[in-house]
Amino acid sequence: MEKADLLIRGCIVLPMKDEGVIEDGVIAVKNGRIILLGKNSSTHGIEAEKTLNAKGMVAMPGIINCHTHVAMTLFRGLAEDKPLNVWLQETIWPLEAKLTREDVYAGALLGCLEMLKSGTTCFADMYFHEEAVTEAVRESGIRGVLAEGIIEAGSREMGEKTFNKSVDFAEKFNGFADGRIKTMLAPHAAYSCSPELLKRVREKALKLGLGIHIHLAESAEMFKELERQYNLNEVEFLHRLGLFDGHVLAAHCINLSESDMRILAERRVNVVYVPVANMKLGLGVARIKELIDLGVNVALGTDGAASNNSLDMFETVKFAALLQKSFYRDSKVLSAYQVLKMATLDGAKALGLDGVIGSLEVGKRADIILVDLSKPHLKPLNNIYAALAYSARGSDVDTVIVDGKILMENRRVQTLDERTVMEKAEKCASDLLVRKL
Repeated sequence: MEKADLLIRGCIVLPMKDEGVIEDGVIAVKNGRIILLGKNSSTHGIEAEKTLNAKGMVAMPGIINCHTHVAMTLFRGLAEDKPLNVWLQETIWPLEAKLTREDVYAGALLGCLEMLKSGTTCFADMYFHEEAVTEAVRESGIRGVLAEGIIEAGSREMGEKTFNKSVDFAEKFNGFADGRIKTMLAPHAAYSCSPELLKRVREKALKLGLGIHIHLAESAEMFKELERQYNLNEVEFLHRLGLFDGHVLAAHCINLSESDMRILAERRVNVVYVPVANMKLGLGVARIKELIDLGVNVALGTDGAASNNSLDMFETVKFAALLQKSFYRDSKVLSAYQVLKMATLDGAKALGLDGVIGSLEVGKRADIILVDLSKPHLKPLNNIYAALAYSARGSDVDTVIVDGKILMENRRVQTLDERTVMEKAEKCASDLLVRKL
């Protein structure tokens, strides 16, 4: 057996490619990939540069957050308890108009720190000054699928500018940070981009072989004017434009008819379920059970910290399952295993990365988290999937590994100075609130 770079021994292993569990498991990593996975007792001869004794922990794939605006950590706690249109128009958009590259960098670094501390190893982001987010990703060691936002909002000049910037960003940074960064194009929504612009986005995405990340059917109110104009709802409108012809990551998907859901299934659109932010803004409940029954791939996301207040995906996992059980009045909807799969392998599939990450398998990249089970709220351990889905918190994550590199060990982040990151973000947020345009 070749010498490994990293060996993880003695843990419970959840590969997440099926419901199997490996007790007293071992994982060996070399050159960023998993080269061995199995029972600890069968691999006594293996050696490694570094060995982690993970007894009392569970090793599982890193959590994947498929929809966020990571720099919005700067807006955490602002614009509370307001409806979406008021939240956007009175607080968020005016603040965003003042954002600088330095602000986005500080907010993104804080978000990457928060995600690493809570077990997220990969996230999908759409925002402005996204090149600053690439620096935060590079420094922190996390994995990102990033997109510069495209928005027109009645201004053709703005639409042209943001389209060109999004395309330039996607071409420049795809494969950046040793391949940890992939890119997409990100039209904000059907109501904020003209039909002509949306068609151009689709054409360019197909030409470049990139996916599209978009908000879809988040608020029925926001699309009413277009619905009157075209006599089509949001899904029908985008379907007619051909936006669903390639790989699409569609966040929210709350206001869907049965016909809409069939269209999404037929076009193989990847849906991102965002339960916490949707509840907080009073937007309603996405009908996830019906989407899954139709064969739609559904992943999970937090949205930004402005509308969620937290980037802890373990919190989102629990809310995701409980909200569906409550909505359908059926305790069998979204089992513990199923919702964890949505946060791992299904998330990887939604990002087009399921051949690379999302499950622990020989040959895949080593994006692994170790969750410490020696906590009162995780005892007794009668069901490992239930413990992780319903009892675990992000703060239970002990170790985070991305691409075979240890980014956090014993809850100490190795790549970032936590105090400096937090202080810088607080200063940027304070300055932003009093800054004039």
